[in-house]
Amino acid sequence: MLDFDNSYAQLSDSFFERVEPTPVSTPTLIKLNKKLSLQLGLDHEDLSHNKAGEIFSGNGILQGSEPLAMVYAGHQFAGWRPQLGDGRAILLGEVIDVFGERQDIQLKGSGRTRFSRTGDGRAALGPVLREYVISEAMAAMNIPTTRALAVVLTGEEVYRKTPLPGAILTRVSKSHIRVGTFQYFASQGDYSSLKTLADYVINRHYPDLKETTNPYLGLLEKVVSTQASLISKWMGLGFIHGVMNTDNVLISGQTLDFGPCAFMDHYDPTTVFSSIDVIGRYRYENQPYIGQCNCTYFASSILSLISTNEEKAKECATAVLNTYQDQYRKAWSIELNEKIGLSEVRLGDEQLGQDLLDIMAHHQLDFTHTFRKLSKLSSLRSAQDDPILHDWLMKWRFRLQTQQRSSKARQTAMKAKNPAYIPRNHQIENMISSALEGDFEPFDSLNAVLEKPFEEREEYLGFFQPPANRDEGYRTFCGT
Repeated sequence: MLDFDNSYAQLSDSFFERVEPTPVSTPTLIKLNKKLSLQLGLDHEDLSHNKAGEIFSGNGILQGSEPLAMVYAGHQFAGWRPQLGDGRAILLGEVIDVFGERQDIQLKGSGRTRFSRTGDGRAALGPVLREYVISEAMAAMNIPTTRALAVVLTGEEVYRKTPLPGAILTRVSKSHIRVGTFQYFASQGDYSSLKTLADYVINRHYPDLKETTNPYLGLLEKVVSTQASLISKWMGLGFIHGVMNTDNVLISGQTLDFGPCAFMDHYDPTTVFSSIDVIGRYRYENQPYIGQCNCTYFASSILSLISTNEEKAKECATAVLNTYQDQYRKAWSIELNEKIGLSEVRLGDEQLGQDLLDIMAHHQLDFTHTFRKLSKLSSLRSAQDDPILHDWLMKWRFRLQTQQRSSKARQTAMKAKNPAYIPRNHQIENMISSALEGDFEPFDSLNAVLEKPFEEREEYLGFFQPPANRDEGYRTFCGT
């Protein structure tokens, strides 16, 4: 079925608890991501609907699987939590996919572990469907992200404010090692395990560092660069993560945790959707700065590896951390330039892009629609017809004429950068409401639309439209 090749399970027991998923009563497969399953080498010939339900609920443990729950710590909304861990997720093991990449296979909502604290270890159907849709949409929009392999109904209820159908998500990731994993061992003073973890990460994710003078400083450089790049891509989609705690920051540079996240409709840089983010710590405009903060937490956790001389370690780490802002600014400049059809960054481009964002904020223009509309302008003369953007469009037209690219080529590039469809909040809520009534057609339709987010299709015109109320007062919630 799956050819497991586990490596994390070979580390010492201080890294995890060996625990099997808690069986559920009547597992029913709702969705199997067939393209992703083929990438993972899943053999479909002997996989019936019922057998898939057993496997992806955790009721049937496959040969070669070594289930475990990982331990980690973390800063959550700037508050320190010395021990967290997989309280409702169990890593089944790892496989080498058809591209030669090592991938974690994890069940989310699979029962209690010793890290569950007061939680039930389960997941409700709504958050599971939400993560499936948004993580797969992010992948289709070329954002580094964890993936969704399967959704299974458990046949049991979970209790939040009301009883809800229980479900389990099968999540795929290059690994589930977080900034918080390093923080856990550093805070414990377990420097032997900290070094083991760092060496493991370098071998698994950044093997090119093994031959460098200081691979641990190199690891910090990798984390800084991947976070700066990732967050610039979030910003380019109007995506708000909502819970950028260090236990949700993957060392691999992928997006993790789609609980309180959401996409903006009308552009407002102060937008917050998460119900628990009462001070707007993780608001849209603050995400780049939180990224640097999380990198700083990571740097603090590996200082002892960078150098045995504490002052030298701090000096070296600070020098790397000081590159974050320039790296982010460069990545964001490229991102924004590509969104407005500019093939290279020149002096004045950053201000041109910011001027557009300011206009969008002032007039509460839809983030996705505005960039998509620019993408569809085949004639620069037609760009003058929008009274709100008239003056800016004149400057934009002048700048476009300075680059050696045809209007058609520019339009094609912009359409490949600016999606027509995103997982809009009202569509997500409609999908969840229908699923709670037993109707999964909206879930399937939304997945079909978002599988090709850059291709406008007449039959999906309704998915292009923003909500009539602009998501006024919309709030997202953590799945626990």
